Amino acid sequence: MYKYTIEIFYSEEDEGYIAVVPELPGCSAFGETEEEALKEIKVAIKLWIEAAKKEGKEIPKPMGKELLKAVMGKIKGEVYDD
Repeated sequence: MYKYTIEIFYSEEDEGYIAVVPELPGCSAFGETEEEALKEIKVAIKLWIEAAKKEGKEIPKPMGKELLKAVMGKIKGEVYDD
């Protein structure tokens, strides 16, 4: 199973938590708690991948670790001038 980056944030408008998977366009879920949003997004990821396979669409590879490595590399490599 793929492991994608999941972002969870509170929405005042919706009065709950929204979970999104940036690497899977349109993949999102809602929960009244962070835990519920996380549980629901895991279901949404599975359904998103199943639908993509049925439609013959390419399934994006997770980029989370690569993005983290790139960001950390930039942070470690930066020189700060005061």
